[in-house]
Amino acid sequence: MITHPTDPSLMLFDPGDVAAQEPPHPLVRQYATELGAVVAWAHEYLCRPHPELGRRGPVCPYTQASLERGLFRLAVEPGHDAGSPGVMDRYREWFTILAPPGRADSVHAAILVLLPGMAGRLELIDEAQRLLKDTYVADGLMIGEFHPGPPPKAGLWNPGFRPLHAPVPMLVIRHMVATDLPFLADDPAHLEAYQARFGDQIPGRLRDAFPAVAAGER
Repeated sequence: MITHPTDPSLMLFDPGDVAAQEPPHPLVRQYATELGAVVAWAHEYLCRPHPELGRRGPVCPYTQASLERGLFRLAVEPGHDAGSPGVMDRYREWFTILAPPGRADSVHAAILVLLPGMAGRLELIDEAQRLLKDTYVADGLMIGEFHPGPPPKAGLWNPGFRPLHAPVPMLVIRHMVATDLPFLADDPAHLEAYQARFGDQIPGRLRDAFPAVAAGER
């Protein structure tokens, strides 16, 4: 468990905290079912191939390394307003301290903010992600929405696949990577932020799909 250095109300847990045999933190004990479900989802879904994914490899290419390097961290925000900018901004700022841009292993870091109090209002999680995305992308970060709905966003390589399905509502913070182009190309400001970081260094499979970006155009 990690406690924020100046705000003791903010705590991050790793999968070992969830599975620990000793008396857990009260928040872990209260939300043991939700936290356990997300840890299992990470191992059994994100880290493995899926027949509907449309490409080879695991659903998320970064999760296994994140788990192995101790950079896969979980938070719990039980309230109904947990997805608001005020709540999430605290985690965004902390994330950049724990995983500063430019450090080699920061690309594997993630904070998963579980939102169990919003289980009956999943549309608010989608809306929160939409409202927060501009600020995150401008800082070279991504924020993703995951929930049992599932979110309506289609898979990149299979439009019939819904990759953001998760057992617990959550918002996830991580660094932007070069393969995020398809999630940013439709918005000029997002695309500008992407190009500022990656220039024309577009992954091979995406170059044909986004030739203008690969050529350095905006």
